[in-house]
Amino acid sequence: MKTEYDVVIIGAGASGLMCAAQAGKRGRRVKVLDHGPKPGRKILMSGGGRCNFTNRRVSAQNYISSNPHFVKSALSRYRPQDFIDLVRQYGIRFSEREHSQLFCTDSAGQILDMLLAECRSGGVSLTPKTSVIGIEKQPSTQGFQIRTAGEIMKASSLVIATGGVSMPAAGATPFGYKVAEQFGIPLVQPRPGLVPFTVQPGDKTVLAPLAGISVKAQVRTGSASFKEQLLFTHRGLSGPVILQASSYWQPGDLLTIDLFPDGNLGELLETVRQTRPKRHVKSVLAEHLPMRLVQARLDGKMLNCPLHSVSRQGLKRVIDGIHTWNIRPGGTEGYKTAEVTVGGIDCRRFSSKTMESRDVPGLYAIGEVLDVTGWLGGYNFQWAWSSAWAAGQVV
Repeated sequence: MKTEYDVVIIGAGASGLMCAAQAGKRGRRVKVLDHGPKPGRKILMSGGGRCNFTNRRVSAQNYISSNPHFVKSALSRYRPQDFIDLVRQYGIRFSEREHSQLFCTDSAGQILDMLLAECRSGGVSLTPKTSVIGIEKQPSTQGFQIRTAGEIMKASSLVIATGGVSMPAAGATPFGYKVAEQFGIPLVQPRPGLVPFTVQPGDKTVLAPLAGISVKAQVRTGSASFKEQLLFTHRGLSGPVILQASSYWQPGDLLTIDLFPDGNLGELLETVRQTRPKRHVKSVLAEHLPMRLVQARLDGKMLNCPLHSVSRQGLKRVIDGIHTWNIRPGGTEGYKTAEVTVGGIDCRRFSSKTMESRDVPGLYAIGEVLDVTGWLGGYNFQWAWSSAWAAGQVV
């Protein structure tokens, strides 16, 4: 069976559904294909089931890309407030958490239901459980021929909205990358992002007893630095600050961890030394950090010394042990637990205004399949909405 559409979108995730709704409302005949049984699986899993659907404060600085300016046009034309207005239009309750993150009050399913309703209002045809087995560029300006097991479709515009390869259990595949390669469009080497670290065997012995401890910390890797919660796990290091740093980390790089990020431990110890010189180092640190963590970082004899008996060199070791902890991760937990993929289809080969390929007219890529990765905190969803909106105005 042969069917003609104006637009075929491959991928029924956040960006694919958003783009379909926008194009459908323009009167375009839109078909969305997805190999999974149901649309929007990552939406439903996100934010602990509450969907961190955007962030009030979004700028290009919140994204990693080989072309750091690429995101500016789309983000400026479809802003967080635009999506918030849509959410309010559907009566979805939401709350704002730290760092300007917005979450559904009730369920991530409300965001998916909203997108599906938008697609229905645009007359979009959605077909799950459908794998694309062939794509051909038609001669001249006739667009594309897309083949599935049961249908041959023709479309003037083809949109790749297949996402990255993180979270394969949610249906992620490298299909979008293969389409790019088919048309000679290069990739920026993909790697896991927003992912916990594993540690070296020697460090694991020290860190294993700390599993379950969570503290505020500042973590630096290369030129990137973040300050949020750090969580020690049985496998290594996690928590928001680690996930943020992981997107910038390269194998072999050091992490520098400050366990007392909002204060100056040197000044604190000196003040106590002057006013209460008989206090032990351990008792001072215990007021600010879990004792298991302190004991893992510092020499036991030093901890049990009264401050007046600790030399300047000894105090420096205490201060450095808390403020400057250098650790070289063994690696990351990989795509299995990564929330995003860093890298992807090279966005330098696409228009930042329309998301159309500069090399293959009529071919578009949106969302995470492109070499654009946002920070933790709603930035990746906002890129999905903004890039999809931009493409949806022109496909």
